[in-house]
Amino acid sequence: MPMRPDMPDMMLPGMADYRPPLTPFRPGAGVDPASLAEARPNEMVHLADGDTLVLASGLVRRTIDGKSFVMYGFNGQYPGPLIRVDANTTVVVAFVNGVELPSTIHWHGVRLDNRFDGVPGVTQELVAPGERFVYRVHFPDPGIYWYHPHHREDIQQELGLYGNMLVDSPDQAFWGPAHRDEILMLDDLLVQDGEIAPFGLEASNHTLMGRFGNVMLVNGEPEYRLRIRRGEVVRFFFTNVSNTRMFNLGFGGAPIKVVGGDIGRIEREAFAPGVVIAPAERYVVAVRFDRAGRFPVVNRVQAVDHWLGEFYPTADTLGWVTVGEEAATPDLTEAFERLRHNEDVTTDVARYREHFDRAPDFEAVLTIHAGDLPQGVIQYMSIDTTYFPPVEWNDAMPMMNWVSNGANTRWILRDARSGRENMDVDWTVDRGAVVKIRLRNDAKAFHPMSHPIHLHGQRFLVVERDGVRNPHFVWKETVLVPVGTTVDLLVDASNPGRWMLHCHIAEHLEAGMKLLLTVR
Repeated sequence: MPMRPDMPDMMLPGMADYRPPLTPFRPGAGVDPASLAEARPNEMVHLADGDTLVLASGLVRRTIDGKSFVMYGFNGQYPGPLIRVDANTTVVVAFVNGVELPSTIHWHGVRLDNRFDGVPGVTQELVAPGERFVYRVHFPDPGIYWYHPHHREDIQQELGLYGNMLVDSPDQAFWGPAHRDEILMLDDLLVQDGEIAPFGLEASNHTLMGRFGNVMLVNGEPEYRLRIRRGEVVRFFFTNVSNTRMFNLGFGGAPIKVVGGDIGRIEREAFAPGVVIAPAERYVVAVRFDRAGRFPVVNRVQAVDHWLGEFYPTADTLGWVTVGEEAATPDLTEAFERLRHNEDVTTDVARYREHFDRAPDFEAVLTIHAGDLPQGVIQYMSIDTTYFPPVEWNDAMPMMNWVSNGANTRWILRDARSGRENMDVDWTVDRGAVVKIRLRNDAKAFHPMSHPIHLHGQRFLVVERDGVRNPHFVWKETVLVPVGTTVDLLVDASNPGRWMLHCHIAEHLEAGMKLLLTVR
């Protein structure tokens, strides 16, 4: 398997010739990339209430670092079209499936009508190749959202089927002042011997850790570039669309102010040394570049050597912001340095504070069953010195990860009270209920790993982590649960229907890590 030179691998005895029992899958089944149209940079599509957009998936040619690949795209674009609407707008999207796999579209983070949520077997049937499905999408909340398939995400999302939705508030000062907006989708791609590493046809591969890539991408490109004026305040809308990778972003020392998250504004703005963002999460930040020069956009993390239990620093430069000598106008320094307290968020959250300290309504344990893995992997994982960090920033065991698949590894959300697991769990509540959910990530599991847990169709507050009250409230629908951590969520169960709660590491979802919350 391919791996980065700065990451040690553990090649176990007897595993050098092992291959997972899956049929290798690559998109296009032998299609010459030269026969396909080159994917275009994505375009912004402004939609008014009642407008219709045709969104067609299909094969495209992508050229990355001088190498051409057969990949997927929506409307021939990479990422898909940026859909921009006003809050409380309803649009019609006619999805046409032009790839060789069945598919759907999930409107991630949007509190829409349940029948259009895009979950096969729960809200709709799969859309077969060549077929179509018409969605009606209502956008009640300002913020940044995204769309992607909800079937074989490990393949379809990885190959480029994703796009953003920017929902504008009627309040022109909603996010605070900035000179410009930049919308960035963060991703990585796993390349092996000049080709995209094959997927598993019958089931996902790389199921233990998820599919970490070795080529970093911003909006589908290996190097992001932005030219601005000195003193500019840039508002970045970040979405992590990778299968499994966590990012920790910085801007070469330029100050970062967090102003929003998954669903709208944060209660109290705060300066942060970096932006830590798990798969499926979004963050809105303002960054001020106060001097001329080049500022790197860097993903800086502490990678881990599982065998030695040692961390070592690693950094990936995702791009550059070049700042010219000309001063930006108007001067937004004073406004940038002021940390706003968004009273509307405080007022909204206040309605739920009486529920903060009560016992949870539901509890789930995050764990794994992996008894069918090759014996060498099981023996290695059983060694007492093997160290599993709270958050996995890298894949330091690519061979073991590659041989794990949906046939021999099952990731689990277990109801702590009934013992039921995954889709045998259907938590049921009445519409309008305030639901407290406790998630506990079992540190003693066979292979513990951090999990970004996503709840469809609702919004929640992260109330506590390990008994410590959250100081920065923002409405969310995805939360990272590190190894050994217990997280309490308070769900505003206002949207009726059958909604999925699942891990957003694509390979973990494909390996079963999902349950239902039914709002009657």
